[in-house]
Amino acid sequence: MEQLKHECGVALVRLLRPLDHYQRKYGTWMWGLNKLYLLMEKQHNRGQEGAGLACVKMNATAGEEYMFRERAVGTGAISEIFGAVHRHYAGLTTEQLADAGLAERQLPFAGELYMGHLRYSTTGRNGLDYIHPFLRRSNYRAKNLALCGNFNLTNVDEVFAKITASGQHPRKYADTYIMLEQVGHRLDREVERLYEQCRAEGFQGIELTHAIEQRLDLQNVLRTSSPDWEGGYVICGITGSGDSFAVRDPWGIRTAFWYMDDEVMVLASERPVIQTALNVHAEEIHELQPGQAIIQNKAGGMRLVQINAPREVRPCSFERIYFSRGSDMDIYRERKALGRNLIPAILRAVDHDIEHTVFSFIPNTAEVAFYGMLEGLDNYLNSLKVREIDALGHRPDRQELERILSMRIRSEKVAIKDIKLRTFIAEGNSRNDLAAHVYDVTYGSIRPYEDNLVIIDDSIVRGTTLHQSIIGILDRLHPRKIVIVSSSPQVRYPDYYGIDMASMQQFIAFRAAIALLRERGMDSIIDATYRRCKEQECLPKEQMMNYVKDIYSPFSDEEVSAKMVELLTPAGIQARVELVFQTLDGLHQACPAHTGDWYFSGDYPNAGGLRLLNQSFIDYIEHHE
Repeated sequence: MEQLKHECGVALVRLLRPLDHYQRKYGTWMWGLNKLYLLMEKQHNRGQEGAGLACVKMNATAGEEYMFRERAVGTGAISEIFGAVHRHYAGLTTEQLADAGLAERQLPFAGELYMGHLRYSTTGRNGLDYIHPFLRRSNYRAKNLALCGNFNLTNVDEVFAKITASGQHPRKYADTYIMLEQVGHRLDREVERLYEQCRAEGFQGIELTHAIEQRLDLQNVLRTSSPDWEGGYVICGITGSGDSFAVRDPWGIRTAFWYMDDEVMVLASERPVIQTALNVHAEEIHELQPGQAIIQNKAGGMRLVQINAPREVRPCSFERIYFSRGSDMDIYRERKALGRNLIPAILRAVDHDIEHTVFSFIPNTAEVAFYGMLEGLDNYLNSLKVREIDALGHRPDRQELERILSMRIRSEKVAIKDIKLRTFIAEGNSRNDLAAHVYDVTYGSIRPYEDNLVIIDDSIVRGTTLHQSIIGILDRLHPRKIVIVSSSPQVRYPDYYGIDMASMQQFIAFRAAIALLRERGMDSIIDATYRRCKEQECLPKEQMMNYVKDIYSPFSDEEVSAKMVELLTPAGIQARVELVFQTLDGLHQACPAHTGDWYFSGDYPNAGGLRLLNQSFIDYIEHHE
């Protein structure tokens, strides 16, 4: 019900034929540019704070621009950047616009290599300066570098210290700038090595430049820069000479998929966007593996290279629960399984009273889990019907059969998101009052004071929308009981790999556990946890332990859920309220290949996440006690 933000979405398009091939076959030399637009538009769910694109023109002559970039901020950034590109062509006649040779010689963004990015900030840093792709310029084409990524580093301090110790001076203290400087520095060294090698072989002038570009190997660049990166990432880069790469973190936290035929190589953060943009089957699309890079040279030759050895592979489960598009066939199946897995707990919450229960969902991202829940309920009801028929002990007459077979699962569209609060509404009381009306309800969808109301959501993180809007608006229907169901487990720990969940106090599960400790006179656990975190503050991160787990360990999941209900239920609510969460076992059963569950379990994939958790708890105690 409350939107999480995720950083970010990436797209690469590398054309493998001359522009006139696409003009002849598809009616436009802009075919590659158009595919980039589709890939970005189909991933707009991954980033709505800004967007950018970069383009390389492979055959530009000296004195002509060969590397182009366009960026914009805001929810309309995709339209804005592509509109800016197309304005370059506004004065052309129809004949000129169909001339691929003219485009290749004269027009900006008429290139063979494109890279796009969509941004959601998880750091609070906003503005055009933080919109990818980032660009590093040089007079040597091969040294020009554009970089973008879907990532968060957990060891920025260490990487920053290392590169400044080597004499470099990053323009900003931000992970993207730091990575740009690292990759750019290694690219410079690689080009300089090739320069000396080729010059020793007798190459001069433009032939020397061409020889360097033909021999450039980004594998060397990535192997000397990326081992320092700790976190979840997919980093994409293109050079002014037409080389490109995408590299994935060795834990497999962030995802990327690629497709290649004799016309194009495409990479994106999600599989179904490639299926849609290129009309290809899922089986033809490949996942970039943990620690692997896909590298393409100027000539279009592609290689898959293991840059960093895979670590304990922990793909992000929130990709499956929430972020990635539900149109992916595997994600669709997994989200339905998440809904089905909740059936026993849901039935207990409504005392197995199917006849007097209405089922629905909020928000739209929970719709697939809702369908899975309905399937599970249908299976339960069918088995119930069989048992009731068997229990009759005789051949049933028509009336008895009709009574049993007429039992149905009652599903309704109970809640609808009606308005969006604008950012200019900042004053607290006004905002809280208006928040209660963000959702509207379908009056008459349940029988007042008779029916239970079960609402499934994909996740409950902060509980803000539940408290400010959802519970109160649902209570207007006068249900006997409101059951809020989360298809994911309780979110108990911060994420440091690309989701905007970085501080302890925002989690309603954490606030509930703290409240339970205090009301039961167990404050000593809070004090001991703080002391242990402080004691390991100066330890190497690899030696740290997750003592924050001690905050939750005295309580069952059900106790924490019950306290969450107390904290989230506004005064004056007449219906009983209950929260039901997915179990960790249920999550792993539904999404067996995506075991990254640290926000639920506290088991971080690398030591950097644990160090940041330790600091987050210290900050919470020192600023909120």
